[in-house]
Amino acid sequence: MAQSPGTRYNLARFDLVSIRLVVDCVQHGSLSAAAREAHLALAAASRRIKELEEAVGEPLFERHGRGVLPTAAGRVFARHAVSLLQSLEQMGTELADLRLGIAKHLRLCANTAAITQFLPPLLARYAGQAAQVRVDLEEQVSTGVVAALREGRADAGVFVEGVETAGLDCHLFRRDELVLVLPARHRLNGRGAIAFGETLGEDWISLSEGAALLQKLQEAAHAAGRPLRLRMQVRSFDAVCHLVASGLGIAVLPKNAALPIIGAMKLRWRALSDPWASRRLLVATRSGPLDPAVEDLVRFLAEPSQKAKAPGRKRQ
Repeated sequence: MAQSPGTRYNLARFDLVSIRLVVDCVQHGSLSAAAREAHLALAAASRRIKELEEAVGEPLFERHGRGVLPTAAGRVFARHAVSLLQSLEQMGTELADLRLGIAKHLRLCANTAAITQFLPPLLARYAGQAAQVRVDLEEQVSTGVVAALREGRADAGVFVEGVETAGLDCHLFRRDELVLVLPARHRLNGRGAIAFGETLGEDWISLSEGAALLQKLQEAAHAAGRPLRLRMQVRSFDAVCHLVASGLGIAVLPKNAALPIIGAMKLRWRALSDPWASRRLLVATRSGPLDPAVEDLVRFLAEPSQKAKAPGRKRQ
């Protein structure tokens, strides 16, 4: 069944019903469940999978008594199938929006700090003054934002300064302040600012790998010649604070984003005296000519004092 190297597949045989059937099989681990979801008879679904396997030249699934498991070829097929189906759904959404007078979709990728502290009111204002433009927002860690820009998956991105920005045009977006987040009763509670080095005997809760905040904590611990006792990593500020409230460790978070959660969970916070606790967030695009709508969005999002000094695009 295997195709020879360099074989070009007959894509006309990859109809959308069959492609979605493969994705459902992978998700459910069952051809019967996938057939029900596709409103197909089991025999018809089985025939479609077999035809796809013949077109690919490889088995897509291993059959066993409790269902199906994707082969290596099946996992590759499903990964690209999901991307294709999402693109088609996005195309349908944008075509429908054209009928409603929305002429442009812009893809904005941003890190958690930007979304929780700054972007919601900004994007609401932008929607009010640019009714023909819809901004699709995706949350990523800072390294993920930069990767999305470089790979063309985002038109603009907001992230914390410190990530490698070669090939990007960057502008100042906003500034924020990092603070220490502590349980209500903790030996480090106090009124004055504290040096990060004084906290390194504690267990730490942090965001997941790729977050600029985690990278900064690791760099600061290394500079202090002490290990960062990283106990748990999670994906959201809420989750970080829940773990701190449970006494599992301490954390550093952006002040404006953390204060409402700190108040709700009866936690404590303390300023950090280290210079790196004051951060810059950047808004960026790939270098080169820009769609005017993207340029307008970046100009709108750029920090107000920067816009006053230098309207339009400016390289940092």
